[in-house]
Amino acid sequence: MTVYHFVGIKGSGMSALAQILHDMGYKVQGSDVGKYFFTQQALEDSNISILPFQRDNIKPGMTVIAGNAFPDTHEEIEEAIKLGIPVVRYHAFLGDFANKFISIAVTGSHGKTSTTGLLSHVMEGAKPTSFLIGDGTGKGDKDAQCFVFEACEYRRHFLSYYPDYAIMTNIDFDHPDYFANVDDVFGAFQQMAMQVKKAIVAYGDDEQLQKIRADVPVLFYGFNEGNDFQARNIVKATTGTTFDVYVRNNFYATFEIPTYGDHNILNALSVIAICHYEEIDASVIQAQLQTFEGVKRRFTEKEIGNQILVDDYAHHPVEIQATISAARQKYPDKPIIAVFQPHTFTRTQTFLQEFGESLGEADQVYLCEIFGSARENHGKLSIEDLQEKIEGAEILYEDNTAPLLKLHDSVLIFMGAGDIQKFQSAYESLLLQQLKKAQ
Repeated sequence: MTVYHFVGIKGSGMSALAQILHDMGYKVQGSDVGKYFFTQQALEDSNISILPFQRDNIKPGMTVIAGNAFPDTHEEIEEAIKLGIPVVRYHAFLGDFANKFISIAVTGSHGKTSTTGLLSHVMEGAKPTSFLIGDGTGKGDKDAQCFVFEACEYRRHFLSYYPDYAIMTNIDFDHPDYFANVDDVFGAFQQMAMQVKKAIVAYGDDEQLQKIRADVPVLFYGFNEGNDFQARNIVKATTGTTFDVYVRNNFYATFEIPTYGDHNILNALSVIAICHYEEIDASVIQAQLQTFEGVKRRFTEKEIGNQILVDDYAHHPVEIQATISAARQKYPDKPIIAVFQPHTFTRTQTFLQEFGESLGEADQVYLCEIFGSARENHGKLSIEDLQEKIEGAEILYEDNTAPLLKLHDSVLIFMGAGDIQKFQSAYESLLLQQLKKAQ
């Protein structure tokens, strides 16, 4: 049996794919840098070997799955090519793998991971389902009929996929290091739409998605009249959200979700639409929606002392706004504090004004140094440029998170796609020390 060797196994998609193959009985190992990433916990729990990068890891009889962040000049990829070992890029492998199932790709500028997690949870209640979520979670079911997976638009990687269904959550300008403008982003999604085999479920209140054309039915969901699947009679509470769903203006069912904010209603609505199309009973959908516990790094909460600490992946102005709005629904009487680490210099530069406006919706803002990422580790602007856009914003340093101690009875949202967790971790250690001293 071939051994699947993952170059860059700690990547969120790579980690999830490795878990899927492992669950399905294949021999899996991988390599990566020594730094700890939250995605490696599941690999360790499955006893999947994580080796340091080195040529000697590559042996005859392997198939190498290469992470998209690593060039062909990487030592392990070079060695595989030299030995005549097959090297397959992550997105190419995933595209071939998905063809073995009823496949549902979840794509969009925002909300992919949460929606993929929710859809896989709901579908599991009806039929055997394998899934790949962008938070590093993957599960392979040997009896799987369906495969739910996150499909990323960055560098048009999702054009490697020919799914049966696609959920398109929205189209927005992001990844300015690759896409020129929103029209360029739309062009990529339009190409993707032409590759879908059965149906597309798209957010109908999005002006870009309204323009999508395909050779298969396009079902629209949203809040506005005219959507095929419409949410009405929405009740927002501190315990969650309830809403009625109308299918082409006919009442379908009432659904309750234990999450907050309009974006989570829309995520659920897209899942309901897919399941309705696949003739999954409404009672199954209702039960599964209520038991969904969320995905990693999406409004992940913990309470320490009199503060609520939230870990969230929000790294675009639209996502920041949605996360702050969700926090206000759940905690209407508490001050909302944003601790934000910008991700990439090009994104920060492109959306400087919008970041200022969205973060300004919090009661207080703390900013961490810009995270450069592997593909772009420096830039001309600094965190002070963003600070100037937000009244009262302060700079926070990993070695001095003490300013957060004074924020009693507050909700602190640590947001970003880089390594914002190290700031939260440093603060948690400090906070626990202070609480211990006070005892």
